[in-house]
Order: sequence, then C-alpha cells, then structure tokens
Amino acid sequence: MADSGLFIGWGEVVRGREEKAIQVFNETIEYYGRLQQEGRIESFDVCLLDPHGGDLAGFALLRGTNEQLDAVHHDEEFEQRLTRANLIVERLGLVHASFGEEIGRQMGIYQSAVAELV
Repeated sequence: MADSGLFIGWGEVVRGREEKAIQVFNETIEYYGRLQQEGRIESFDVCLLDPHGGDLAGFALLRGTNEQLDAVHHDEEFEQRLTRANLIVERLGLVHASFGEEIGRQMGIYQSAVAELV
C-alpha cells in the first residue's frame, strides 16, 4: 500500500517555452503512466492550479512505497526528465511526502525527539 510520495511542484512556464512545455508535460504524463503500468509506482495524480498570485502553478504526486519511490527518484530517466522540466518551468521542486501509515512512523520520530529535548 502506498504510504509515501514524491511531490513534484512547478511554477510558471518560462516565457517563449510554452510549446516545449506542452511537449515535456505530455511526455512526462506518459512516463508516469508507464511507471504505474510496470509496477514501479502505485499511482500518480497531476494537478494544475488556477492563477492565485503564488509560486505554485501545478504539481504531480507519485504514490508508492519508500522503496519504489527511492528507486524512481534515483533512476537516470527520472533525473533526465526533471532536468528537462527545469529548463522549461520556474521553481521546479521535488519533496518526499508521507501519508497513510507512514505518518504514524514520522510522528513517532517527532514525538521521540520532543521527549528528548524537553
């Protein structure tokens, strides 16, 4: 069961790169679909945000186990795709995310640290 994620967020498209942005976006969605079909991730969601004055224009959330996501994160094709995207959008970022049962584990670590530092 997916208890971890890779949150990949991005800002606005670099002016003049709009056509390439569409190409890279479509190729990336196909890649995520392939990762899911091959069982390398459990699922993924993509979200485009309405203009809101902030830095985040959209994000993808890849879901899987820690092991699956670690393998994908360190896969050369994944790294190449991130590099290409970074040339087309502003403020590309990747953050590990926790949910489901992983939140309990993370909270246990936090509670131990709090108890130690009181």
